[in-house]
Amino acid sequence: MSGDPASRPHTVVEQRYGRRTCLSLQDILDFANDAALLVSRGREAYDSDRMLALAAEAIVNRIGEASGRVSPELVADHPEIPFRRAKGIRNFVSHRYDRVDPAVVWAALETDIPPFAAQVRGLLQG
Repeated sequence: MSGDPASRPHTVVEQRYGRRTCLSLQDILDFANDAALLVSRGREAYDSDRMLALAAEAIVNRIGEASGRVSPELVADHPEIPFRRAKGIRNFVSHRYDRVDPAVVWAALETDIPPFAAQVRGLLQG
């Protein structure tokens, strides 16, 4: 085991909230990395490529789904981390797909997901 905090088991989180929560938090970080890669392609590419827009919706969907798998105890213990909001956005994108505004999805990828991921990362490393 290396000294890198990301490679250590997240024993505190896992012991307190369970393995499923720990894995879901890691999934959020993985999908946030996907979001960063998509954003790095630029807004012009996103606006002109329907497949990128659909990929962005899928990322938002997956982050919300993973957020919904986080234990209710952790969500209650950390109200500053927007798990409920992520799940709500996921529900909107999934169930109201005909009303999704691509600009809102882009804003989520570009401005909402990075600080959310930082909070999750801090929780796992803390």
